[in-house]
Amino acid sequence: MSSAAQSAARPGAYAMESGVLTSKGARWMVAIASMASAIMELVDTSAVNVSLPYIAGNLSASVDEATWVLTSYLVANAIILPLSGWMANYFGRKRLLMGSVIGFTIASVLCGLAPNLPLLVLFRVVQGAAGGSLQPITRAIMLEAFPREERGHAMALWGVGIVVAPIVAPMLGGWLTTDYSWRWIFFINVPISILALFLVQMHVFDPSYIRRRSRSIDYWGMGMLATGIAALQVMLDKGQEDDWFGSHFIVMMCIIAVAALVAFVLWELHTREPVVHFNLMRYRTFATGTSLSMVLFFGLYGSIVLLPLFMQELLNFPAVTAGFWNSPRGVATLIFMPIAGFLIGKRWDMRALLTAGLVVSAIGAYMFSFLNLNAGPWDFFWPQMVMGAGLSFMFVPLATITVDPIPQEEMGYATSLIALSRNLGAGFGISIFTAFIDRRAQFHQVRLIGEMATRPNNMSSFRSGMQAYLFQHGDAAPHASKQALAGIYSDVLRHASLMSYLDGFRVLAVLLLIAAPFIWIMKKPQFKKPGGA
Repeated sequence: MSSAAQSAARPGAYAMESGVLTSKGARWMVAIASMASAIMELVDTSAVNVSLPYIAGNLSASVDEATWVLTSYLVANAIILPLSGWMANYFGRKRLLMGSVIGFTIASVLCGLAPNLPLLVLFRVVQGAAGGSLQPITRAIMLEAFPREERGHAMALWGVGIVVAPIVAPMLGGWLTTDYSWRWIFFINVPISILALFLVQMHVFDPSYIRRRSRSIDYWGMGMLATGIAALQVMLDKGQEDDWFGSHFIVMMCIIAVAALVAFVLWELHTREPVVHFNLMRYRTFATGTSLSMVLFFGLYGSIVLLPLFMQELLNFPAVTAGFWNSPRGVATLIFMPIAGFLIGKRWDMRALLTAGLVVSAIGAYMFSFLNLNAGPWDFFWPQMVMGAGLSFMFVPLATITVDPIPQEEMGYATSLIALSRNLGAGFGISIFTAFIDRRAQFHQVRLIGEMATRPNNMSSFRSGMQAYLFQHGDAAPHASKQALAGIYSDVLRHASLMSYLDGFRVLAVLLLIAAPFIWIMKKPQFKKPGGA
């Protein structure tokens, strides 16, 4: 029996041809159902970030202790990501998606009801495990529902959801937390999940090649994966706080992560029924695209950390103002992403679009390096618009071209690996850029103080002028002298910190430019000609 006949035989199922839906309307309903499931997790993850101080205060914990609310979720989420493809084949993709939505929602309600921090952390682990498969599975469903020549449109819709959620979620989280309670950040998932479950039940169906093929479960592989990812995530999240490799705990986490992950890769390459299909890396387009995804999210999340800190720590922007003026980049991406999908649909070379996106994003990142301590909100507008426009021409082509050589039946395994690479790239980006800023600030502080020491006359004159000013405004002479020195040192710290941020933006620009030539390692997708099947 053909795929189309099998699909038609199932009540309510759409007709399919080689795993692809034949009806355009059906394809878009599947896309909407998939996005409803994925956005729920994205909104929740982004909204929780802004509520940590409130959670800490309400549960009588410190902010450092409350960060485990984030870390615990990320650890569980990262462990499940690479297992999503295997789980979809073992349990069925539709069943797994609906189970993940239900599990995520139940865990969300429990998080909202948690009476203390330890229980909240426990429920966040459950929530992270349940939500780990949502993004790779929904992405695989969307890619499989559309023919290869229309995947650019599907990924443009996916990208819109990915961009809109982080823009809306912090504002939604801030409003719910300040006007109601942080607990509503979790309760808000209930109506979204009901809608998602209804759409998935009505419009998502497993293709014929999704079936339980594993006769045994690779417990050893899962154990090594869980150990390695958990240790790595804890190392990345707590490294800066514990002075990285100056801490015995961080060193131990690093050793465990490296040993477990290396053993896991070797084990998966030789076991009969692997849970992660590393053999997909034999496709050079997929291997290159997955690596570029890690680099892209490394830079993207690194810059997401840099900008709000720059605005709040150096320019004293209120949190609400900083959040608002971080949105132009997402707005620009939202505007240009459908254009990228349209150009892909017109058979533009996706490698050229991706290269252009990297170069434009690098220009936007470099524009940030001209900021100074007198910068106002509008000084952040155009660099973000330029960078956002570039990102739109990176997300859609990269997501489309990376999976082009992958067989339909392997799509779930492929999107799981891509999701893992993005997760790891984001984790490395946040940790490394945060550490980079701190180290460069120390370097510039020493350099500035050294330059001041070589010009004692200028230093003495500046100190005398400041001391006289303070004395005229009511400070006693000894106190004015100390205040003058403190003011000079504070000014040195601000300038050193400014230079470290500008260094970070330059490094980000260079990183994006270095990645551009590697795009051409990937093969150009060969679409079917119009009039084909």
